[in-house]
Amino acid sequence: MKKMCLSKRFPLSLCYLLCVHLTALLFFALFRAVLFFGTGYELSPEASGDYALQGMAFLRGLWFDNVIACYIMVLPLSIFWIAGWFDYAARWLYRSAATFFTLFYALCFIICAANIPYFEYFFKPINSSIFNWFGYAGTTTSMVLGESSYYFPIALAVIAIVAFAWFAFWLSRRFYALIRKIPVSHEWRDILSTVILGAILIGLCVFGIRGRRGYNPIKVSQAYYCNDPFLNQLGINPVFNLMTSAIDDNREENRTLRLMDGDEAISVARKLLDRQGIENISPIARHVEADSGSVSGHRNVVIILMESMSAHLMSSFGHQGELTPFLDSLYHESLSFSNFYSSGIHTNHGMYSSFYSFPAIMKRNAMKGSVIPVYSGLPTVLKENGYHNMFFMTHESQYDNMKAFFLTNGFDDIYSQENYPKDKVVNSFGVQDDFLFEYALPVLDRQAQTGQPFFSVLLTISNHPPYVIPPYFHPRSRKKEEQIVEYADWSIRNFMTEAGKRPWAENTLFVLLGDHGKLVGTPECESPRSYNHIPLMIYGKDIEPRVVEDYGGQVDLAPTLLGLLGVSYTQNDFGVNLLREKRPYMYFTADNLIGVRDSSRLYLYFPDNRQELYYRTQGQTVQVAREDSVFRDMKRYGFSMLQCAETLVQRGQTLNHPKTSSPR
Repeated sequence: MKKMCLSKRFPLSLCYLLCVHLTALLFFALFRAVLFFGTGYELSPEASGDYALQGMAFLRGLWFDNVIACYIMVLPLSIFWIAGWFDYAARWLYRSAATFFTLFYALCFIICAANIPYFEYFFKPINSSIFNWFGYAGTTTSMVLGESSYYFPIALAVIAIVAFAWFAFWLSRRFYALIRKIPVSHEWRDILSTVILGAILIGLCVFGIRGRRGYNPIKVSQAYYCNDPFLNQLGINPVFNLMTSAIDDNREENRTLRLMDGDEAISVARKLLDRQGIENISPIARHVEADSGSVSGHRNVVIILMESMSAHLMSSFGHQGELTPFLDSLYHESLSFSNFYSSGIHTNHGMYSSFYSFPAIMKRNAMKGSVIPVYSGLPTVLKENGYHNMFFMTHESQYDNMKAFFLTNGFDDIYSQENYPKDKVVNSFGVQDDFLFEYALPVLDRQAQTGQPFFSVLLTISNHPPYVIPPYFHPRSRKKEEQIVEYADWSIRNFMTEAGKRPWAENTLFVLLGDHGKLVGTPECESPRSYNHIPLMIYGKDIEPRVVEDYGGQVDLAPTLLGLLGVSYTQNDFGVNLLREKRPYMYFTADNLIGVRDSSRLYLYFPDNRQELYYRTQGQTVQVAREDSVFRDMKRYGFSMLQCAETLVQRGQTLNHPKTSSPR
């Protein structure tokens, strides 16, 4: 009888651990169900009525969930196994295990809850890009607490943590009480059976962490099983994605982008851009002579960089809500670009590419770093031509290292939250758009009175959570996400109306573009077009209103503007003058993917797992395609540009003059 006693005690401990494990899997599944039913994404026609296909996402999700649960389980299982050798059981052991599970699963549930609004906003599982926000803990906390739509996932996390903790401790008390009733045994057969059984279970746990047989462990690509981009990403456990993306960031091979050999990329990019290079500057540098047909020089330039302003929010691009009546009217009165794309999906990408004409490299923030990187671009060239450069932002100047970066790279004055009255600060991102414009106008007036031409950037923020609708603005829409777009359009209308009354407006180019897009409507694939498709409008006296349909991107803004201004300069970047040159495709990134588009095709590449996707496109209609010579050409185009940019940055070849001279 005694021989059987130990076989009952150790299995009871295993039953306790299994109950915790299964409970955790259930909670993970509940978070996935909330994401599935609560986000309101419309599935593709193929998947909308196929419940088996939808259920497969949850099965694959269980697979990924088990990986995380096995990571957490391996330590408690090992400790209970060693205790089983001596048939040892104590109340503190079970309480400690319950505390361990509660702490780790609390962290997991917080990540799962945060994934809900993150996925809704970026249409991708939460990843290591969120660590960029940790440097601004106060701002990030205010953003989360200030947006009412975040209250539900916060409450969900709290409820899940409390419920799981209560059940974990209840299980520990229950199983300890059962084990105390069983006498201790020290028979060698029982000890041997415990050692063997425990070793097998730990081996299974390690296999669960690995996730699959074969040479490689489980990767995100295992979640992809159909043509619906939402279902393909639904199965990815957010904790797994955050953990693996953070690990990948620190791998030696991923610290720099490695799409192809750097020298080969430079050679290809030179041919594609038709650049000969300039010795002691860079292999893609060139001298650009002003076009005799450009508008008169030394015109002021005012850029309004609009937060999350996807082209798909405008009626001019098919939106039915009439959210942007002013921008739509301006679109037809300006030199406008209908196929213009952001370099990335974050504001720092938009600023970096728009002003310095280097492409965004995945999720990386190129402006951050203890050593401030130095570039030549629109601000530096204009400064060399006698301009006074100003940057107006709504939030703190240290956010994303903006003040240090911009003062190092051509801007003279930075206006930020530190300059504004405290009572005008409405949320974690500072003041609202209309106050930013109101504050900037007299500053521009004073600068105009000096007779020195000015270059000014106004970075808006309102179309970014937390959304704050001022009481004096009365929107027509019912959804807050649409009301804030109406407010942003209204604020810009007021600024342009007031600026138009100034004498200096006659000698000013007004430029309006999005810093990046946002999800509008149903995502048609892994890289919804609305995320990177943004408007670009150039408005001013002597600017002929027309719509340019050629493809372009934020990297092209500076050379296009400098061409309009009639400025001769040395160019060392990846932009082209869209009024004189044409691109066959436009490339962009979105955190973990690289995209290349033309009018009928979309090529996507995921560097983390080297997955390639090929699509035929027609408007919002996207169909899976097969690789062919055109897709290979698109891949070569995007890869060479991005790898060339990475190589030049690494080699410090980002200036338009020899490195030995002063960058200022």
